[in-house]
Amino acid sequence: MNILEILLPLFFVLMITLPLIKVFRGKANRKQAKVRLYTHISLFFALVALTFMWQLSGIHVFAAITDPTNPFTGSIAQGLGFLGAALATGLSSLGAGIAVAAAAPAAIGAFSENEKNFGKSLIFVALGEGVAIYGLLISILIINAL
Repeated sequence: MNILEILLPLFFVLMITLPLIKVFRGKANRKQAKVRLYTHISLFFALVALTFMWQLSGIHVFAAITDPTNPFTGSIAQGLGFLGAALATGLSSLGAGIAVAAAAPAAIGAFSENEKNFGKSLIFVALGEGVAIYGLLISILIINAL
């Protein structure tokens, strides 16, 4: 790897996160925080769109190491496959967190009222965690297909 391959992504990440520094430090009021968040989101999607256009244009700055036995090595299809696997894991974990955040306090409340409700309430909490496991399995299947 050369220095450009390391510094260019770091520069873009810094430029995307720069609008949120005042928000993280607590020095922005609500209106400024909204504007900075919208700026952060728009810069992120602009960078994603720029990356896709750059890949589709055929201009390659970095030399790609290709394996003649695997036609998908280093292609945009492989990159989108990894992105799909990451989204499957990340979003299913986020959904599982939301489900457990809703089910666990209710389970604790039901258990505190009647101790016989422990098994029933534990099932609902475990069902929320199952969503994350399914997302992980889907991402493993996607990566194995690559």
